[in-house]
Amino acid sequence: MALFVILAGCNMLPQRSEQDVGAEIPDQWVEERTISQPVFEHWVEIFGDPQLSNLVSSALANNYELKAAAARVDAAIAQARIDGASRWPQLSFFVEHEQMQIREAGFGSARFGVFEALFGLSWELDVWGRIRDFQQAAVLEADATAVDYHGARLSLAARVAQSYFELIEANLQAAVVEQSVKDRNIIVSLVRGRFQRGLVRGLDLRLALTDLANAEVELKEARNQIQIITRRLEILLGRYPEGKEMDVATLPSLPTDIPAGLPSELLERRPDVVAAYSRLQAADFRTVSSKKLRLPRITLTAAGGTRSTDLTELIDPRAAAWNVITGLVQPLFTGGRIRGEIFRNEAFAEGALNFYKSTALNAFREVEQALAAEEWLRQQEISLRKAVEQTEASQKLAVYSYRNGLIEILTLLDSYRSTLNAQSAHLFITRQLLNNRINLYLALGGKV
Repeated sequence: MALFVILAGCNMLPQRSEQDVGAEIPDQWVEERTISQPVFEHWVEIFGDPQLSNLVSSALANNYELKAAAARVDAAIAQARIDGASRWPQLSFFVEHEQMQIREAGFGSARFGVFEALFGLSWELDVWGRIRDFQQAAVLEADATAVDYHGARLSLAARVAQSYFELIEANLQAAVVEQSVKDRNIIVSLVRGRFQRGLVRGLDLRLALTDLANAEVELKEARNQIQIITRRLEILLGRYPEGKEMDVATLPSLPTDIPAGLPSELLERRPDVVAAYSRLQAADFRTVSSKKLRLPRITLTAAGGTRSTDLTELIDPRAAAWNVITGLVQPLFTGGRIRGEIFRNEAFAEGALNFYKSTALNAFREVEQALAAEEWLRQQEISLRKAVEQTEASQKLAVYSYRNGLIEILTLLDSYRSTLNAQSAHLFITRQLLNNRINLYLALGGKV
């Protein structure tokens, strides 16, 4: 009776649910202001940039971090096979030859060889499913590792896309600064001419030359930023980081549709959440398997073979000797090893459960954050676009006013700096909008 009670306790897996994340899951996203739309399966194509699509494809084929992740999947699958090997009979066979010499007093010595052919078989009958549960845990771990690989593909595609957009922005920023340097040269020529005619002081020319020098420094920094981003992108593509200049166009328009799906769908789609749940299930199977260590084990052992000085007799089945042993092993005292194994696996399962809840809640946070940032960044972009228009208009007025002696040199130079700052900020926020959309696709677990 006690055996059946123990067996019943060992066979009970905890009742788990993917929806149990430690908090109530809403029907709609809190920050979403429109009806949920399906998540795009291949979000890279949404931007309509063939060069981006080609770069992502190249990275997925050549990135070494991704290849390492693929190798981990193969290793996890092999480990699952190893952990399940004990369910089957283990058979070994070997042949050996032994050379012997016997000496007898007064009779000399005799030398002869002995041939042996031996086999051994061992098999633990998995009547309680202990080995099967252990193997199932390894299979779930392999599943989680495979999902990690898909998550790595998604993360790599996102990093390539963000680096690509960052490179485009860096080139546009450099173009803006380069134009600013040209404008500052025009200002220097204007001030120098007025100085030579005695219309302004030498201080005005010094300030204009200082402003030009600062703009040239900014241009060098902008070009240096291009090579830094280029090398980082080359590494993602699996190339040598030579900093080779890439032909890039302009930042694409932000896709109008915001795919968000439903919060509950995230638990079945996002790779890190799915992997965490698989590892939780694996921990449960290991706990059940360790509890079954307390049950009796039935083993089958067989051994046999032949031994002869004549090689031809080695394969004669009549010369073979063998034995078969069936055994029953019941652990009685193990010094706390089995109990410790159970407690350890229960602790791992508890840790896996809390890690799953933390991963799921963090996934919800990232989606909500990206959805909330979308509107804020849009408003920022509109305001900065207006600022660019106003500063460009004020710059033209400032040049006219300075030519006619209506304003000081500092006001003129400040108008050029304001224009440069507004243009730079607008480019930055435009890229941030694209980056945030990529973060949304990443948070939603879109495919590539």
